Amino acid sequence: MAGMSRPVTPKLPFLLGFLIAVGPISTDMYLPAFPALAQDFHSQAAPQYSLATYFIGLAIGQMTQGALSDRFGRRVPLLAGLALYIMASLGCALSWNASSLICFRFFTALGASAGVVIPRAVVRDLVDGPAAAKMMSKLMLAMGLAPICAPMLGAVCIMFTNWRFIFVLCTLYGVIAMGMAWRYLPDTLPQERRSHLKGGAIFARYLEIFRERSFLTHAIITACVAACLFAYLSGSPQIFEGGFHWTSTQYAALFGINSIAYVGYSQLNPILVNRFGIAPVISVMVVWQLVCSILLVVLAVFPIGGLPLAGGLLLCEAAFGLLFPCCMVGALSRHQAHAGSAAALLGTLQYVGGAVAGLGVGVLADGTARPMAFVMLGSAAIAALVALSRPRLSFRPAE
Repeated sequence: MAGMSRPVTPKLPFLLGFLIAVGPISTDMYLPAFPALAQDFHSQAAPQYSLATYFIGLAIGQMTQGALSDRFGRRVPLLAGLALYIMASLGCALSWNASSLICFRFFTALGASAGVVIPRAVVRDLVDGPAAAKMMSKLMLAMGLAPICAPMLGAVCIMFTNWRFIFVLCTLYGVIAMGMAWRYLPDTLPQERRSHLKGGAIFARYLEIFRERSFLTHAIITACVAACLFAYLSGSPQIFEGGFHWTSTQYAALFGINSIAYVGYSQLNPILVNRFGIAPVISVMVVWQLVCSILLVVLAVFPIGGLPLAGGLLLCEAAFGLLFPCCMVGALSRHQAHAGSAAALLGTLQYVGGAVAGLGVGVLADGTARPMAFVMLGSAAIAALVALSRPRLSFRPAE
């Protein structure tokens, strides 16, 4: 397979990174506000349910966005999705009870799903193999600023205003993203490559993609990595702010440090892939993820403080940063003809994994780190087992 199929402008990866960051912006900025949300709505479960609903919305929305982007091109579905995201984020800021917040979060996710799935399809339209892994890493560098800055902004909002202003900022981000996409994003899917499938044929296409072994195995690994990540996202606010009595600013700083590590690890990906190949990187990192999860279980069962647990989570960021781009390339590599649908199905499985993990942590919550750690361990074990059965991929060196 060719490492590069069409020319890529230097600014395009950073534009795509800004667009795909709509997802983490919408998730990470309001994490420090969980205690305030629970207090205002008189429900300790409301923040957890709103996050799980957001993940469900992303899972559902990406299936629709993938089919639409393969049918109508990349620009129109992206702009329509961002418009929905803007209106729903404003609705979150104006929500009057927990039910309205949860409802608006669902529609926020439907809109944000366009920004999550379509940039991946654009990458697959343009490049493949190590070149695609390199471009995915550039996307992560650009979008990596979101999880670094977003929790800090959320903490500042809680300190000086309230949680509603967080969603005002999300609305403004959506407006900027929509303006940039309108002005600078080309449509990378030519008319002759657009799909004309309808109804049952679209479902049949998703089923065909799902049954392809390379897609399925890499997608399951991606979903398991996402489950580990979202178990951390959903469990850590209560663990550190509630259990260890950290302030929202201290928690935001922890989140920012982990995000910096995530970005740093992801930038090692092109170097490692060019030297060793995509498959060996995946093989090593699923084992690393399993070892780190075992360490977290030990630290959760025999707690010795918040800092050691934070250190264990920091080690897990290596698996997140290296496995995501490699597994995305592996899953999409044989689906150039319908990259939008494949990217959508991949994203759906990823957020299904996240939703299951988040709900699992919430259901098992006991005020300790044990639910988060055991959910992460189970997910890491599944990823390691599936990695043994994935087919071998072969790419030419990146150009």
